Amino acid sequence: MENPSIYQNFCRNKKQLAVLLDPDKSLETIALQKKIDLAESIGIDYFFVGGSLIANSLTILIQQIKKRTAIPVIIFPGSVIQISDNADGLLFLSLISGRNPEFLIGNHVIAAPFLKKSNLEIISTGYILVESGVQTSVEYMSNTKAIPHSKVDIATATAIAGELLGNKLIYLEAGSGAAKPVSSEMIAEVKRNISIPLIVGGGIRSLAQMNNAFASGADVVVIGTILEENPEMLKNYVRFGT
Repeated sequence: MENPSIYQNFCRNKKQLAVLLDPDKSLETIALQKKIDLAESIGIDYFFVGGSLIANSLTILIQQIKKRTAIPVIIFPGSVIQISDNADGLLFLSLISGRNPEFLIGNHVIAAPFLKKSNLEIISTGYILVESGVQTSVEYMSNTKAIPHSKVDIATATAIAGELLGNKLIYLEAGSGAAKPVSSEMIAEVKRNISIPLIVGGGIRSLAQMNNAFASGADVVVIGTILEENPEMLKNYVRFGT
């Protein structure tokens, strides 16, 4: 039987966990191996790979991960140059919370011919940046404003619009280095109003915050900071329900 696609796995009635690796910070061999070993030991579902800068290290990191594990590698691109045919899939992000046309459609047009010919599974994703207490790299590099942390109604309407436009996923993101994660209220309200999978990431620094995101309605939670700052904590991770 053919293995299900990444998108089909996203759609499973099961909570899933992804680890975000920044190629600019993850190329040291011993440290990377430790992260992969830990990810496998706790049953991580995906590696997301991407960052705000990155020149030539994206493909190198993907190749190193693929040599060491069968965990799917999904590109979480910060720019049009962050594409590699070595990964399993790519989140085709449209920054629907912003009003910068380059991040709504412009970069997508540039990348489309390569992606059409690639072996990557391309997953259309409505990307919603939420204010987190500090200006994040994503906000600065995209030249857009994040939705205020308390504006649940705006985030919800944006997510609904993303689904109606044909996005297959909605990604609520507080951004790398966020001072606080997306609120439980916002996650829950967005989830109530869409029928496609919901990914939540950014600012999740504890098991309590991770499980809170799951309990509020996230289908996939993305972590990075925990793995960087306190990887041993994840050994106590227990998958949150189904």
